[in-house]
Amino acid sequence: MANEENDPVVQEIDVYLAKSLAEKLYLFQYPVRPASMTYDDIPHLSAKIKPKQQKVELEMAIDTMNPNYCRSKGEQIALNVDGTCTDETSTYSTKLMDKQTFCSSQTTSNTSRYAAALYRKGELHLTPLHGILQLRPSFSYLDKADAKHREREAANEAGDSSQDEAEEDIKQITVRFSRPESEQARQRRVQSYEFLQKKHAEEPWVHLHYYGLRDSRSEHERQYLLCQGPGISENTELVKSPSEYLMMLMPPNIEEEKEKPMAPSNVLSMAQLRTLPLADQIKILMKNVKVMPFANLMSLLGLGTDSTSVLRCIQQVAMLVQGNWVVKSDILYPKDSSSPHSGVPAEVLCRGRDFVMWKFTQSRWVVRKEVATVTKLCAEDVKDFLEHMAVVRINKGWEFLLPYDEDFIKKHPDVVQRQHMLWMGIQAKLEKVYSLLKETVPKTAEGQSVPVMVVSGDQRVQAAKVKAQQNHLLLERELQGKKEQLQAMQASSGVHIKEEPVSEEEGEEEQGDKEEEPMDTSTCGSLRNKLVNGLPAVRAAGGDTLNGHPPTGCGEAPMARELRAFVEATFQRQFVLTLSELKRLFNMHLASLPPGHTLFSGISDRMLQDTVLAAGCKQILVPFPPQTAASPDEQKVFALWESGDMSDQHRQVLLEIFSKNYRVRRNLIQTRLNQECGEDLSKQEVDKVLKDCCVSYGGMWYLKGTVQS
Repeated sequence: MANEENDPVVQEIDVYLAKSLAEKLYLFQYPVRPASMTYDDIPHLSAKIKPKQQKVELEMAIDTMNPNYCRSKGEQIALNVDGTCTDETSTYSTKLMDKQTFCSSQTTSNTSRYAAALYRKGELHLTPLHGILQLRPSFSYLDKADAKHREREAANEAGDSSQDEAEEDIKQITVRFSRPESEQARQRRVQSYEFLQKKHAEEPWVHLHYYGLRDSRSEHERQYLLCQGPGISENTELVKSPSEYLMMLMPPNIEEEKEKPMAPSNVLSMAQLRTLPLADQIKILMKNVKVMPFANLMSLLGLGTDSTSVLRCIQQVAMLVQGNWVVKSDILYPKDSSSPHSGVPAEVLCRGRDFVMWKFTQSRWVVRKEVATVTKLCAEDVKDFLEHMAVVRINKGWEFLLPYDEDFIKKHPDVVQRQHMLWMGIQAKLEKVYSLLKETVPKTAEGQSVPVMVVSGDQRVQAAKVKAQQNHLLLERELQGKKEQLQAMQASSGVHIKEEPVSEEEGEEEQGDKEEEPMDTSTCGSLRNKLVNGLPAVRAAGGDTLNGHPPTGCGEAPMARELRAFVEATFQRQFVLTLSELKRLFNMHLASLPPGHTLFSGISDRMLQDTVLAAGCKQILVPFPPQTAASPDEQKVFALWESGDMSDQHRQVLLEIFSKNYRVRRNLIQTRLNQECGEDLSKQEVDKVLKDCCVSYGGMWYLKGTVQS
C-alpha cells in the first residue's frame, strides 16, 4: 500500500484498436543500413510482393553522379551482366549499374504481439502488424554475370574444335512410364525442399506502386492508422481481472505452437516425446535412429526408466545384431506401402532387408552386389537397406555401423538367447525363399551367438606372410627332389644342363617389389624368376630354353588364368588405361568376387603389368611435360594393340601420334589417319577410334586417363 501511495496515477490514456490496415501493414527493416541513412529520398523504381509468402522486392536507383560512385566499376559490372548487346531483357539499359534490388526475409512468423502505435490528442491507436520483413541487397546480377561467363567459355571451346565436332550425335530415346505413386512416397515428395521451392515459385508476383513519405496518398493512408469505428466515443472500459488481462497479453505456449510450421518427420521434440507411453517412445526413437546400443537408448529415455520394461518393449520393434538393436523391417515398411524407387511391395522389401540384417549377424562386412544378386532388388533399394545399418568402405564393402556390444551380451544372456532363436527362424525362411545353402550361426556353450571377430589389415598381412613362408619351404623341398631327378637325367642322357642363376639385379628388384607391395604373398609372385611350372628354370648349354619353350612362370596357374581373363576383358572395353586406373578397376573386381577366390592370394604391380603385356597390349610412352602433376602410375599408359576388328590399324596410328605428344588437335589426327590409311576416313570412323582411346578437353584430345585438369 505504501508503494501505491508513492506512485500515483499521473494520466490515463484511452487505447483504441484500429483494424483498417490490420491485414496490410508491414514493418520494413534494413539491417545493413545505418538508421541515420534512410531510403526515404532515394527513388524507388519498382516494387512487388508475394502475399502468401510475405516476400517483397524493391528496386531502388543508385546515384551515379555521386563522387563516391566508381563509374569504371559500374560499367564493368553492367558489361559482365548484359554483355555488349542491349535489348529489353538487359538488366542495366544504360550500360551502367544504376540500380540495386532489395529482397525481404521474415524475421518471425508470429507477429500477433506486435503493433504500430499512433498517439494523437490523448489517445493511443494500435494497428496489428501483418508481417515484419528485413530487406537486404540482392546480388542476383552476379549469378547472371557468371552464367554469361560460362556461355562465353563454352562458345570459345566449341570454336577450337572442328565444325564436325559441334554436330550432335543422334541418340536413342527410351520412353518410360512412371509407376503409380504411393501415399508414403507422395508425402515425402510434398515435404521435400525441392517441392516447397517449386510451390513458392508458382505464386505470382503482385506489382505495386510506391508512394514517397511526403506524398499525399501516403498521408491519406496514414489516416487509417486511427480507429475509424462509429462507437469510438462509447465507454469500452476493460472489465477483465488482472490475471485474465495478463493471460491475454501473454497467452500460453499451446497457442504459439499452433502458429509454428510443421517440423520434418525426422525431427523430434524430447519434451513432447516423453509425454508418450514408453512403447511409443521406443518405437519413434528406433524408427528415426534405426541402429542404437541399449545404453544410448536408456540415456534418451530419461532418468528412472525401468530397464526391464525397456527390454520388453524394444524386442517388439527391433532385432539384436552384434549386440546392438536394429529397427525391424515392418516398422520402416508398413503393410500396403511400396518402394519409392522401384514400386516393389512392402513384403518383398522387408524380406530383402531381413536378409541384410541376417548377413550382419554372420559377419562385420557385407557386399552390396551379393545382396542384390540374392534378393533380386534394384540397387537403390539395397543401398537404402545398407545405409540404415552400415557404412561403406572403399574397396572393402559395407561395414556394420556400430562396434560389437560385448557389455550387453554379458549382462543379458536370456535376451541374447531369445533373439538367437528368432534369427534361426528368420534364417530358415530366408533359406527357403532365396534357396540359400545351409549356414548356421556358431554358438557358445550357453547357446548364444559368438561375437563377430574383426581382423585388421596388419593381421591379414602377417597371416599371409606366414602362409607364404610355409609354401616356400614346401616348394624348396620339392625343388630339391626335382633337382636330384634332373641330375640323374643328365647323367643318363649325357645332355649338359645347368641351372640359370638369379642375377644380383633381379634379386634386388624382387626385394624392391616386396617393400613396395606388402600384400603380394603369392608363391608365384615371389618365385617367378626361379620356377617353371614347379621346376627350376634350367637352360641347355647352347642357351636355348628346355624343350624349346621359354619359362612362363605361373602362367598356367588358375590365378594367372583368372588375372589374364580380367585384363583381356577390361581392355576389350576400355582400349586405353593407365596403371592407376587399371589397379582401381582390379580392386573393384576383387570386391565383387566371393571370399576365398584365387585372385585374393596377392597380385603385385609387376605381375599385373606382365599380364597386360602378355595379353597383346603395349605400353605407350606418352611424353608428359616435366612439370606435370601425374603420379608414376598415371604416367604408365597401356593400350590394346590388336583387338581383331577393322579399327586396329586406325588405333595403332593414333597411338603412334600420342607417343610424340600427350595432347593433339583433331585436324592433325584426321590428316595423319588419311595419310597412313591411304583414303579419306568418314566422320563416324574417326569418331569411333577417338571415343575408344581419347577424351576431349579444351579443344584438345588426350589419351584416356592422361588429361591433367
